[in-house]
Amino acid sequence: MGKVAWGFTCSLDGFIAGPDHDMSWLAAAEPLADGVTERLAGEVAVIIAGRNGYDAAQAQRYERDEMTSEAYGGAWSGTEIILTHRPHEIADDPSIVAMNCGIVEAIDRAQQIAGDRNIQIISADIARQALEHNLIDELQVFVAPVFLGDGTRIFEVSGGYRYDWELAETYEGAERSFGRTYRPRRHRPS
Repeated sequence: MGKVAWGFTCSLDGFIAGPDHDMSWLAAAEPLADGVTERLAGEVAVIIAGRNGYDAAQAQRYERDEMTSEAYGGAWSGTEIILTHRPHEIADDPSIVAMNCGIVEAIDRAQQIAGDRNIQIISADIARQALEHNLIDELQVFVAPVFLGDGTRIFEVSGGYRYDWELAETYEGAERSFGRTYRPRRHRPS
């Protein structure tokens, strides 16, 4: 079975999307070495995203550039699961699987689809839910040299909660964007 990874590029001030899910700031990201994006995309069979991100991507589809209009800049192909309480509203989109369920069921379904390949969560809220159930095997982090000041924070829990991570890998060819993989050091009790 593949890993469940939470992967993102963030701003220096800790956001993974700008206000209204704006992703134009990714143009400030350092370029990765040739082949890095394709290698990372090839490891992922299923992406799990949320409805807010899906809606924003649909609304901004004519404004986004090559890098932000498709996962991994178009280098990825696989199954995209969108978690939503209103799956019937987007059921006619053949590029996604709309599901109304909890994170445990969503990851179980994703693992059935992914087989030996990885699952990647690209939503901060969904990743937080997966962390609550100890379902994240690794954290894949890239940093863009930009401050956003507002938007979707990487991780936010009312009252705070600490998760410790240990460095597992530094991505060769992504040093300028601080490409790193971390594994959980301590899980939150279920």
